[in-house]
Amino acid sequence: MSSDPPVIHIVDDEKSVRTAVARVLRAAGYQVSVYESANHLLENVPKERGCILLDVQMPGLNGPQLQEVLGKMDFSLPIIFLTGHGDIPTSVCAIKAGAEDFLPKPAPKNVLLDAIGRALKRYDETHERNVRLNELRECFNALTPREREVFAILVRGRLNKQIAYELGTSERTVKAHRQRIMQKFKVKSLAELVSIAEHLDMVAEPGSH
Repeated sequence: MSSDPPVIHIVDDEKSVRTAVARVLRAAGYQVSVYESANHLLENVPKERGCILLDVQMPGLNGPQLQEVLGKMDFSLPIIFLTGHGDIPTSVCAIKAGAEDFLPKPAPKNVLLDAIGRALKRYDETHERNVRLNELRECFNALTPREREVFAILVRGRLNKQIAYELGTSERTVKAHRQRIMQKFKVKSLAELVSIAEHLDMVAEPGSH
């Protein structure tokens, strides 16, 4: 994770709002980028760690419409709606579509900063989970076809001799496969392998094999 301050992207058609909110955020230590419209942000979609403060009612694409467009682009930054035109149906739809929060405008400084802090914390947690999951997938892809077979049966609690019988091989061969599997995943216990299988959604229900 980068040590640079997160970038908060303010999307609002009112210059006075952009200026006031940017001042608060910069004073709190954040980097800030401002956009007068949804299309302005779409010209250079942000990728760095941060979040978006998004107005609801704007000329052209409105806030919820921008949220929908970004949602189709594999966009991962959290969105916080800041609006003077908020209503319950709009806020419910925004939250269901993945928005982090929905705040009235102008939002008190502490409320705004708390919402941004929560959004960034959740983003970091999600990012770390995804990085770990990608690492596990790479390890799994490094297994040979036979090792994948042993792995799939092993994490369902079978003993070496049971795996050997099921695969029509020797217990010694299964032990060798098991050792290489644990080396490739960089783990030392069966419990860790089971946890990895759960993360990869590979632990079958009893009787499904």
